[in-house]
Amino acid sequence: MVAAARSRVSGPLGRSRLQLSRPMSSGAHSEQGSARVWKALTCLVALPRVGVSMLNVFLKSRPGEEGRRESVDYPHLRIRSKPFPWEDGNHTLVQNPHVTLLPTGCEDE
Repeated sequence: MVAAARSRVSGPLGRSRLQLSRPMSSGAHSEQGSARVWKALTCLVALPRVGVSMLNVFLKSRPGEEGRRESVDYPHLRIRSKPFPWEDGNHTLVQNPHVTLLPTGCEDE
């Protein structure tokens, strides 16, 4: 009786290492073959994707093509409950006069 109970409990817990191993883990393959697969994936998949992304950014970001956005005065934008502690208190720390809008609109208009 005790042996039957022990076999029921130890059955799922006492499986051999071959049954518990992960067949798709990196330890299941040789290190040289795994490195070759990752090298091929890098060269054939990752680098072309980076190149296509760079080309996409280059072609879509031509300087001077885009117009300036219009300043829309939504009530939740550019709320200043207290002034910034630098400059005149109205400019952000990384203020770009061509892009960043002030509460009154663009700086260089």
